[in-house]
Amino acid sequence: MVFGKIEYLNLLPFHVFMKRFTKSSQQSMSMHYNRGVPSKINKKFLSHKVDAAFISSIRAKKHKHVNLGIIAKKEVLSVLVIPHVENLNDSDSETSNVLAKILNVQGEVLIGDKALRYYLQNKPRVDLAKKWNEKYNLPFVFALLCFHKDRNFYKKVEKNFLKSRVKIPRYILNEASHRTQISQKDILNYLKHISYDFDAKAKKGLVKFYKEALKIK
Repeated sequence: MVFGKIEYLNLLPFHVFMKRFTKSSQQSMSMHYNRGVPSKINKKFLSHKVDAAFISSIRAKKHKHVNLGIIAKKEVLSVLVIPHVENLNDSDSETSNVLAKILNVQGEVLIGDKALRYYLQNKPRVDLAKKWNEKYNLPFVFALLCFHKDRNFYKKVEKNFLKSRVKIPRYILNEASHRTQISQKDILNYLKHISYDFDAKAKKGLVKFYKEALKIK
């Protein structure tokens, strides 16, 4: 079983959970990870080089998934547009590039940990999830946990992850801080803005995104 692992901070609680969960399941010996940024993991999933991953919403539409996602109820801090005369996409992203077009926000799209670092510098920026919420009063779903096989396993992951309160060990938090050059305090504050529950309101938000995305093609 090959899992596409995106090592952004927004999935840190999930990766901590999975490390523990797979140790206590029969999947532990067969679980392998293929690492990459969202756009690369999307391609690997579509070509069946990975069996499951958090897939960008714009690519997840026709694929099997569980009710887990990367969701912002309001602001997200790590999906930004930096004001520029020229519009520039982030090559790491697919969904956020489309979102910027839907919202007609001009400038350079920036996602992930590098975007969070930029946000923490208090420089001019537009938080795309916040702007989406202001316009539609809906959460924004950036990705869904999709799979090609082993549905029962990922349903168990969904059930157990949503009911767990993941505490990130200090050594992992320290490693993440060192890797991203973001303080532990800022990481923990950032994670308060991330939801993983693909609930009824999040589903409405995703349906709205798909509808609006069709208009810009």
